[in-house]
Amino acid sequence: MAHSVSGGTVLTILLISRLLENTLLNAEVKEGEILPPTIQRLMKGYNKYLRPFFDNGPVTVGMSLDIASIDTISEINMDYTATIFLRQRWTDERLVFEGNKSLSLDGRLVELLWVPDTFIVDSKKSFLHDITVENRLIRIFPNGTVLYALRITTTVACNMDLTKYPMDKQTCTLQLESWGYNINDVMFYWTRGNESVSGLDTLQLAQYTVEDHYTSASEAVYETGRYPRLVFHFELKRSILYFILETYVPSSLLVVLSWVSFWISLSSVPARICIGVTTVLTMTTLMMGARTSLPNANCFIKAIDVYLGICFSFIFGALIEYAVAHFCTLTHADAHMLMYGHHMYDMDDEMNGIVTTISTHANRAKRRKEPAVTSPPAPASAELSVSPSSPSGSEPKPEVSPPEPTNWCLTTLATLRKILRFISCCHIENPHHIDNYSRVTFPLSFVFVNLLYWTYYLYF
Repeated sequence: MAHSVSGGTVLTILLISRLLENTLLNAEVKEGEILPPTIQRLMKGYNKYLRPFFDNGPVTVGMSLDIASIDTISEINMDYTATIFLRQRWTDERLVFEGNKSLSLDGRLVELLWVPDTFIVDSKKSFLHDITVENRLIRIFPNGTVLYALRITTTVACNMDLTKYPMDKQTCTLQLESWGYNINDVMFYWTRGNESVSGLDTLQLAQYTVEDHYTSASEAVYETGRYPRLVFHFELKRSILYFILETYVPSSLLVVLSWVSFWISLSSVPARICIGVTTVLTMTTLMMGARTSLPNANCFIKAIDVYLGICFSFIFGALIEYAVAHFCTLTHADAHMLMYGHHMYDMDDEMNGIVTTISTHANRAKRRKEPAVTSPPAPASAELSVSPSSPSGSEPKPEVSPPEPTNWCLTTLATLRKILRFISCCHIENPHHIDNYSRVTFPLSFVFVNLLYWTYYLYF
């Protein structure tokens, strides 16, 4: 009973397909249009809803590509747009006919034939050209081989690693896969291996050159089964000359321009500040312009960002160098005035000491010249000399106390002198030497960093 039911179902499907086929065939035969006898014989009993070798294993489909153009390669959207000629070949035993010449049919007759359900994996947008008619080609050979060609423009996703941008290499793919037929129904293969794809040798791209390309075959595994897949790989190398002229040379020249301030006098404050601020603002504008054509992804620290950051650091460092040099100039002037003041104070102390010594010697000489008659008052002087030692004498204390603050002041001044000498050792003797050192250290450092940068990104 089960076999009779299944047989009835198959018979029903065949009848429905036959009716649909007759309807389509009659629709094609309009007024004034009669299919050639050969085509009529081929279409008689042909069911396009059943694949070739339906009960005798999978049908093998050979693929070949001709890359007509690669229009755009977008780093922002991470995709490329290409126009290709896709050619598919398979054998349909129901289309065998006598003769030694192939039949080239109108592309609109493809609606009467079975064709593979090939689609482009990772395609974002695709369309078939239809000017002036749909760009299809159908050719049937006497042994039943069918050649089916299409002209397609497609936008395909391409995952890019932009860490070395613009010295990067990108490997993109074009993957062809069967939509509904698994590996038990359809098998895909490249007709001529790596030679199955042509057109790349004569292809001209704006920023890239095609370094290598090759083909591979694999299987796509999904929940619904395993499906045949063909993959075309092509490697693109970016041309760096445009970026050297557009970004690297201007940023390097801005760094060199910031060094001009090292040859301008420290007293020319407006000139040096103007150069420093102008170069910083120009470098900021250049950095913002370089990022407009790139994806705003935090995961990518690109090589061009590193170089622009290096240039910005050197330009900003030149501006900071002037601030440091100018500050050292002011500090050096204040310290010089302070040391000059202490020196004058020392000279005043010395002069006071000399005057005191001279006056003391003069008093002694005057006392020696006085007559002996003046000797009786000696006891009084003796009393005055003894009186300080008496326990009741409190008046002499104010005469003895002044030397103590004087000693404390001298000790403080000596300490300050030591501190100033220590600080003066840490400061540059001449602030103008800062510019002299910068004229050498900044260019040498920039050249050294450039050597490291280009060596790493070009060879590692």
